[in-house]
Amino acid sequence: MSENFHSIASLGGGHGLYQTLRATRLMELESITAIVTVADDGGSSGRLRKELGMIPPGDLRMALAALAHEDADGKLLSELLQHRFRGHGALAGHAVGNLIIAGLTEVLGTEQQALDTVARLTRSAGRVLPMVLEPLEIEADVAGLDDDPRIMRAVRGQVAVATTTGTVRRVRLVPEKPQANQEATQAIAEADMVTLGPGSWFSSVIPHLLVPGIVEALNTSPALKVAIINLTAEAGETAGFSTERHVHMLRQHAPSLRLDRVLVDSTVLPTIGERRYVEQAAASLGARVEYEDLRAVDENGRVTDIHDPVKLAAALQRLNAER
Repeated sequence: MSENFHSIASLGGGHGLYQTLRATRLMELESITAIVTVADDGGSSGRLRKELGMIPPGDLRMALAALAHEDADGKLLSELLQHRFRGHGALAGHAVGNLIIAGLTEVLGTEQQALDTVARLTRSAGRVLPMVLEPLEIEADVAGLDDDPRIMRAVRGQVAVATTTGTVRRVRLVPEKPQANQEATQAIAEADMVTLGPGSWFSSVIPHLLVPGIVEALNTSPALKVAIINLTAEAGETAGFSTERHVHMLRQHAPSLRLDRVLVDSTVLPTIGERRYVEQAAASLGARVEYEDLRAVDENGRVTDIHDPVKLAAALQRLNAER
């Protein structure tokens, strides 16, 4: 670790943020902060959100699980947080960690106190913060749901957007322009590096850029700001998206956004022409593209579409060292 690299703030949600956090904990930093999207409306999170009016806890729970201590007790608690009840009763499908967060929120008074308590119990490597302090909804303009491909339909809800059979053109938050969590913007301001992505592009990554306070914090932070691009397009919301289009979507949703680096897996873009287009898209954000081997390899030696935490940690450390 470089002497001037002490803290990181990672923005995202779901499995993408989980992998990024697993990478950050390998970097032996003094401060790790996960800043998490809060628009989930499906499964256990959606049920608790509807019944209790709370911020959906699922993505927050996953971040806590990623940061739990690596000893035997920490691994057990991480597994417990992620465990889902089986069966067909009222508890079926609920993640244990979601229920713990919900219960602690009622006992302690705020979800942040609940998250910090779970972090303390799991001896977390970092802190988990919601990007805003209210549950949000995602609404998308989707083409291809009618015979005429020019017709756009509004689709509301994270699950509906993630599973649409159409093509997502743009997303927005409901309510629009929510107030950023001040602790989240402070963490961005104080970080040496900020990462954005990977993850579900329209439902986990771009929502951060629809919060004006988050974008302002990113643009004014002295941190090295790195967008980590997905290894492949996701079925549903980004089906058919190229790497270039992933980058363009960041600019489209946050025209004022400025980044420093765009991190792309070196196997994704085999031709010079494809790389040139991505580099032009990144330049519109003020960023330079960096190519690194980032893919995880499974036990049979096959490459996967998952970021390898060890490779990602090494790549982020190299970016900081080059800075």
